[in-house]
Formats: sequence, C-alpha cells, structure tokens
Amino acid sequence: MPDGMTQNRPGRAIVLKLGAVFLFMVMAALIKAASGQVPPGQAVFFRSLFAIPIIGLWLWQTGHLHDGLIPTNVMAHVWRGVIGTSAMALTFGGLALLPLPEVTAIGYATPMFTVILAALLLGERVRLFRLSAVALGLIGVMIVIAPRLSVGAGYSSAATMGALFVLGAAILRALVQIHVRRLVQTDSTSAIVFYFSLTATCLSLITLPLGWIFPVPALAWTAPGMNVLGLVICAGLIGGVAQIMVTSSYRFGTASMLAPFDYASMIFAVIIGFFVFAEVPTPTILIGSALVIAGGVLIIWRERQLGLDRTKSKGKISPHGTPG
Repeated sequence: MPDGMTQNRPGRAIVLKLGAVFLFMVMAALIKAASGQVPPGQAVFFRSLFAIPIIGLWLWQTGHLHDGLIPTNVMAHVWRGVIGTSAMALTFGGLALLPLPEVTAIGYATPMFTVILAALLLGERVRLFRLSAVALGLIGVMIVIAPRLSVGAGYSSAATMGALFVLGAAILRALVQIHVRRLVQTDSTSAIVFYFSLTATCLSLITLPLGWIFPVPALAWTAPGMNVLGLVICAGLIGGVAQIMVTSSYRFGTASMLAPFDYASMIFAVIIGFFVFAEVPTPTILIGSALVIAGGVLIIWRERQLGLDRTKSKGKISPHGTPG
C-alpha cells in the first residue's frame, strides 16, 4: 500500500500503536538487562542489525521493497542515521544508569524540544499556547532530573551522567523529527525505516574498539556471554517488529489520534521496572512525569487544531491560488 493510502480503522490503529509501545518498552528492558556486559555501541549494533531482516520481509510482503531499497536523498538518510544512532546510543547508556521509569519520563521531553527546534530551524510560528505547553513540559523534566543534579543528595555521579545522556537523546530525537519532516518530501516512509536500521548498524561499528567481544581493561565492560548476546539479539528482533507495528498503525489512524498513546509507555515502564528490576518510581518522578505528559498532550492537541485549520484554509483557496 502506498504511503498516502490509509484506512479509517481506529480500533486496529490503537491496538497496533499500543502493541508497538509495549514492545519498545520490552526492548528497552532487554537492553537494560544486558547493559552490565554490553556497551551502548554494541547494543545499537544488535538492535539495528537484527531489525533489518524483519523490516525487509515486511517491505516485501507489503509491496514496498522497491521504495525501501532505492533512496532519493542518500546524504539525508546518512544524517538521519548519524543523529538517530547517537540518540539511541545515549538512551541505551542512560538505561544502564537509571531506572526504567525515569528514562521514560525524561524521554517525554522530545515533543517539547521538537516545538523549539521547529521554530528555530523551520521558522514555524509558535504562539503563547504552545509555548506554555512547552514550558509546562520542561518544568516537569526539570523536576525529574533535579535530584540527579543535586550535590550531596546521595545520588551517584553515574546517575547524573545517565540523566544527561537521556536528556541529550531527547534533544537529538527532536532533531530527528525535524529532519524527517524534510526527508518525507523526497523519500518514502519505507526507505526512511529501512535505511535508518542500515546506517545505524554501520555507524555502531565505529565503537568496535571500545570493548565489544573482548574486554578492555580501562573500561568497565566485560566480555558478554551467550545469554547476554541472546538478550540484545531478541531486542533487535522485537525492535524491528515494534517499528513495523507503529508504522502500520498510521495506515489505519491519524497521527494526532495515535500520538497520546505514546504515554502508555509509562504504565509499561512502571510495571516492567517493578517486576523485573525491583524499581519503584519516586513521587518526584511521578509528579514530573504528569507535568511532562500534560505538556505533551497539550502540544498534540494544538498540533491537531492547527492541522484542521490548515485543511480549512486550503478549502478556501480559489483556483487562482488566492483566498476565496
């Protein structure tokens, strides 16, 4: 089915989106479980490499293989890969140092940074409503990470570094979203999905000397066993399936309708964090998360209203291109 063809089946869209959000959280948990022996670069490699056959099979079954294998703007895909791979590596580094719910909460800052970068890089007009939503969300993020930045509060420097890693990843993911807005004008969604996994696999090999298979004495990483490698391989396969599910969900429902379901990840993060890693979110994390989610939902709502306004405006344009 071509990119532009969708079906209005909201029930299926929501099920696919929630399934994808859950699988992405399972993938994060697998990466976290392996983080003691697998450095972020190696985790990125397995996450990306084993997603490629899953995505390739999906493209073949949906008739998008030709679109997915032939990019139009090669360098744009390379830059998307560089930024996205860096964001993934920082997130995986944060997972090794922070509880899963905390990583999830800080990651919710991405929509806030997207609005800011859209104004700075794309010249989009941001009025008071969205600025207020961004401010609310950023206040929530600061509430979450403030304890990690406090001196003498009993938090380790590693946890502080983890918070900064995840915050940096949120900024980079926002930059990816801005970049993809331009990339979709020349390339299909299929190509964007496929070439990100391919470029991330290649770029992660740059970190090969930093203690992949054989431990480096100067680093904390140790040689991973087969069971640990099995975790990151499963993470790659699950990540590929999740990517397909989230992409497919937008064939059956609008982005504005599905976007709020991203925040279900906090529910999954709390459940998995508690039962798998014995992590209990602090009141600070819960309060900050609530503010970040509120800001994100307001931004989503406003984007939907702006989209409807643009559609109405297009309907009022005369054949000569002037308002009727």
